[in-house]
Formats: sequence, C-alpha cells, structure tokens
Amino acid sequence: MRALSLFSGIGGIDLACEWAGIETVAFCEREPFPQKVLRKHWPNVPIYDDVCTLTKERLETDGIIGSGRTIDIIHGGYPCQPFSVAGERKGTEDDRHLWPEVFRLIQALHPKWFVGENVAGHITLGLDIVLSDLESAGYAAESFVIPACAVGARHRRDRVFIVAHSYGSRGRYEKRHTGGSHAEDVPNANSITRLETYKTISAIGRGWEPRHYVGRRDWAEASKFDRPSPEPAIQRVVDGISGELDEIISRLKALGNAVVPRQIYPILSAIKQIDDMLKEEAN
Repeated sequence: MRALSLFSGIGGIDLACEWAGIETVAFCEREPFPQKVLRKHWPNVPIYDDVCTLTKERLETDGIIGSGRTIDIIHGGYPCQPFSVAGERKGTEDDRHLWPEVFRLIQALHPKWFVGENVAGHITLGLDIVLSDLESAGYAAESFVIPACAVGARHRRDRVFIVAHSYGSRGRYEKRHTGGSHAEDVPNANSITRLETYKTISAIGRGWEPRHYVGRRDWAEASKFDRPSPEPAIQRVVDGISGELDEIISRLKALGNAVVPRQIYPILSAIKQIDDMLKEEAN
C-alpha cells in the first residue's frame, strides 16, 4: 500500500505505517524542524510544504502517482486549533481550518482509505462535517477515540481517529438507489459489504494487544531516547534565547503535536491486513 502523508509532523503516523507495511511516498509538512526529522529518517521521500498548493497534477508531474502508482491511503492529523478546548474553538471560522484542503485531495485522488486524527474536542465541533463530507464522496466512515494510555503511554492524550473506506462507483450507485435504508448491505470499492468489512476489522482488532506488539523497539526502550538537557543551553543564553534552547523548544512543540505511533498502529495494521485479504480474493 502507498500512502500520502498530510500534516506529517515528525512522522508519528508514518512510523506506524512502516510497522504495518505501508509505504509513505510523499510528505506534506511546512515546519522546518519536523521537516529536518523527516529527512533524517526518510531521506528519499519528497516533502511538500503547503497542503493548499498540493494537487493531483503536481503529484503526477513529480512521478509520485502515474501508471501503476496510485495513492491507496491518505492520512493526517489536520490542525486541531479550530476544535481544541485549549483554544477559542472557532471551528470553520478559524484560519487554520484545513479540513477542506484534505477533502479536496481525497476527492482528487480517490484513495481506497482515509485515516484522520484530531483532538477529542473535534467530536463536539466539526466532526459531523468531516463525516458528512466523506459520506458525500462515497466513503463509509467511523470515528474512534483512543487514549495514549491505552497503549502504555504515561499520559492520557485522548485522540479521535476517523477511518474511512471507499464504496467505489458500484457502492455509490446502489446506495443512491436503495435510499440508504440498508447501509450495511452496500458494497464498498471491492464489492464487500460494510457489514463484512466491519466484522473483519473487529476480528483483527481483537487479536491486537500492546504487550504482544512487535515493532522496531518496545515502549520501554522508546522512552530511553537521548534528550538534550536544557541546563547547558540556558546557562549560555545570549540576547534572550540561545540556539540550543530554541532547538529544545522546537523539539517539545513537535512532540506535543505528534501522533503516538502505537496509538494508531492497530488501525493501520488492520487496514493493511484487510487490504491484503481483499487483493487475494480479487485474484
């Protein structure tokens, strides 16, 4: 599976994609420090710096998509400031409301899957619009709240994850002509009914537990990352803030905005397994 990563940050979702066997083929991230992190860990993956100027035509020109190269999944944690309880909750009136740009790319690229991430405050402000937009574009969508502490983190960090799968042209036709009264019987892009797809998701989800998770490093080891100590930088502050302290602030901001990879891994792993099974059935 090939993924387009929007609002990539330092690559939390992309690391989980890597664990699940999903290849990130392009990033979209505008902040300099996260870009630096992405280049370090994925040096051969291009980075676009503005979601508002990213188009299907540009991806085609750059060879990201084309003959035999499609985008199977778009994912991203679009800006949370319009919905966060820590802000003014202006919703669609906020200049940082960028869901319309995400939806534009979904409509242009028609990926089989979309996975979105945001703060829990999105549930009471704006999530209904997102789900309605996805439904209008021919996607069956569900939202889930998963806290980081559910996967062993030492903080709660509730996040809402939106998982959507395309009906495909057949599903959209049948849904229109059945009036939507039996949505669970409407086939998706692979002619598999929603009910069957959900059963598959549930079956895979039951088999996943954090203590059985195998990744590049376990949670205890991941907590041992070398972190720069603020003391030396603070002692050498010149003209207000030193370069070292500025680096620390950038790191903290990036971590604060990042998605915990283990938090979203079970979703991406289930998607990959479902996609593999559907491809086998198609063959």
